Amino acid sequence: MQIDNKLNARVIAFYLPQFHPTPENDEWWGKGFTEWTCIGKAKPLYRGHYQPRIPADLGYYDLRVPETRNAQAEMAKEAGVEGFCYWHYWFGNGKRLLERPFDEVLKSGTPDFPFMLGWANHSWYAKLWDKDTSKDKLLIEQTYPGIEDYKAHFEYVLQAFRDHRYIKDGEKPLFLIFRPFDLPDGFIDCWQQLAKEAGFKDGISFIGVCRFFENSVELLDKGYNYVCTERLGIYYERDFSIPKKIFQHIKAMFTRKPLQCFEYRDFVKSLVVEDEDKKVEYIPSVVPNWDHSPRSGKKSLILHNSTPFYFKEYLDSILNIIKVKPLEKRFLFIKSWNEWGEGNYLEPDLRFGRGYLDALKESLTQEL
Repeated sequence: MQIDNKLNARVIAFYLPQFHPTPENDEWWGKGFTEWTCIGKAKPLYRGHYQPRIPADLGYYDLRVPETRNAQAEMAKEAGVEGFCYWHYWFGNGKRLLERPFDEVLKSGTPDFPFMLGWANHSWYAKLWDKDTSKDKLLIEQTYPGIEDYKAHFEYVLQAFRDHRYIKDGEKPLFLIFRPFDLPDGFIDCWQQLAKEAGFKDGISFIGVCRFFENSVELLDKGYNYVCTERLGIYYERDFSIPKKIFQHIKAMFTRKPLQCFEYRDFVKSLVVEDEDKKVEYIPSVVPNWDHSPRSGKKSLILHNSTPFYFKEYLDSILNIIKVKPLEKRFLFIKSWNEWGEGNYLEPDLRFGRGYLDALKESLTQEL
């Protein structure tokens, strides 16, 4: 794969394949449930709260439609996104969910747009998509049955690794683990050996997602090549003193805003940690916005007043830090391309149009 040396970073956007009906979601939530169901029911929780969020150019799409997937790829490419990181679900014993969009991309060869896989290795609970449910019922459990399942999982993923579109670190396919500390010992060694036997002589580049309270050095010691930083909890837990937290509680009571409702421009400053982000082994992830209220209601984290202008400010600060890395190692994740239920997406909506895509393109093509 040829890296575009006219861009300031290798941007990969997380891609949620939840926008199509599945038998499991029909059973759990009712016929025809998709992520759009939550989004369509969303209401403002306070004055000035941007909800519901309504898609513009692509509408309320269905990811079973090839034309939709092609249009997404064209938009992303135009904005400077190198490729998508499709969330991949393997619960053990061969059980997968939401696999249809990526399987069709893989088998059809279209869109001709780079991709990689991120294993969302976590159990699903009812409150993940329903804030009104009375109990957090387990829907499906993430399991790790052992070596034979690891091999079966690898054989499935190998089809993607061998595709010319797969995003690589040199000759090594990138593979991201959402909850790296949950993986049993021996998994990475097993896959590295299988990859070499399959012809990838340098093995796989594993990326572990690390939250601010987790030990990133420990991840690297466990055999991960990169750490993808996710620091969404850092602002309130680290930067708020006890008096400041008390004031935040009082303000929430009087304004009727959720406890963790913050100004986007202030919040994202805490997500930039120069000492880590400048290291080759660390891959920053940036958020265009965040609003989990369609799923979580008032218990959610909400970033208020995000705009393309503030998003570009945030991007510029990250790009100026990571420019010290060689371009081929200058990875940057965007969370996300289409997480509408969490309010973090680049796709056009009725309020900002293609504003976030334009901001990304401007940041990636300007002189640093």
